[in-house]
Amino acid sequence: ASNRLSTTYVTCATIKTTFRYISGRHAIGKTLSTAPGPKGLLLGQHLRPFGRRLSGRQPNAVAMRAVIQRVKSASVTVDGDEVSRIGAGVLCLVGVRVEDGPKDADFICRRILNSRLFTNQDTGRNWDESVVQQGKEVLCVSQFTLFNIMKGNKPDFHLAMGPIPARAFYDNFVKTLRDQYSAEKVQDGKFGALMEVSLVNDGPITIILDSEAPKG
Repeated sequence: ASNRLSTTYVTCATIKTTFRYISGRHAIGKTLSTAPGPKGLLLGQHLRPFGRRLSGRQPNAVAMRAVIQRVKSASVTVDGDEVSRIGAGVLCLVGVRVEDGPKDADFICRRILNSRLFTNQDTGRNWDESVVQQGKEVLCVSQFTLFNIMKGNKPDFHLAMGPIPARAFYDNFVKTLRDQYSAEKVQDGKFGALMEVSLVNDGPITIILDSEAPKG
C-alpha cells in the first residue's frame, strides 16, 4: 500500500516546489503531472495555458520596495538642470508594485524615517540613530526597474505599477514622508523623467526594504 501511495500521490512538499518553479509571469506550456495530489486535487488543474498570467500575488514579487543608501550628499539632474540636492542623509530609490496600497506605503515610509542607519555622535554607538533623530535629509527617486524579471537577457517590468496610477501613488508617498518628517528635508526627483542621480555613499551602506518582508 505504501508503494502504491508513493507512486500515485503527490506530496505537499512536491507541490510547493512545483509552484515555485511555475510562479513567474507565465506557467510552463505543459502539464507536469496528472497524478492526484492531496485531497484529490490534480496537479494539472493548477496550471494555465502558456502566455496567461497566474492570478494572485506572485511569490517572486514582494510588495513595495525601497533601496536606501546612506549618503554624504546626493542630487538629481534632468536635461542638464539640477532638480534636487541633499547633504548628509539617505537616498531612497522607490519602486511601486502593481498591487501596492496605503499599508505598503505607510510601512516603507516608517522604515525610511525610523531605521537606525547612523552613528550616535555622543556615544559612538553604531546603528543607533535614524535620519530623523539626526535631522538629516531624504532624497526620493522613483524607480520602476526595482521590479524586474529577467526573461533571458532582457528585463521585464510587468510587476511594476503602470505610470498613471504609479505617479499618483508615488506623489502621495512623498507627501506622507514630508508630513511625517519635514517638507524642507524631504526632496524628490522627477517622476517618469530620465534622471542622472549622483551620490557620495557613506560607508558604503545600502539597505533593501520590502513592505512584505518578514518581521525581524
